[in-house]
Amino acid sequence: MSTSTCPPNAFVVIASGAEAKFFVNNGKARDISLTHVGNLSPQNLDDDGPSGNRPPESSNQETDEATFAKQLAQHLYAKAHKGEFEHLVLVADPDTLGEIRPILHLEVKQKISLELAKTLINSPMGDIERSLSAG
Repeated sequence: MSTSTCPPNAFVVIASGAEAKFFVNNGKARDISLTHVGNLSPQNLDDDGPSGNRPPESSNQETDEATFAKQLAQHLYAKAHKGEFEHLVLVADPDTLGEIRPILHLEVKQKISLELAKTLINSPMGDIERSLSAG
């Protein structure tokens, strides 16, 4: 896994504990041009449950965020397994990244070309592109 670039045609995920936005890089590795291609929101949080065991002192919000991290990891695995992307750029706030990293399937991990622990979910497109260009 390289941790330095956002290759052309990379599938870019900007995530928080409550949502994920999906983009494709139509530019170059250091001249990022993103196109929005979808979103993922938490679904059936009470029925699905979090990844792994949650400490009893976890708040409902922490449990919901852990559950969404599991859902996002499953979504990325399904897309990777279908061959929908060759390169993955994963950007999430540090807590969400910490939740999702250990539960990503090996097939997804092998496609990660850039990983950033940054909160960009509500940032304007230009800020996201600049952050990715800086790597």
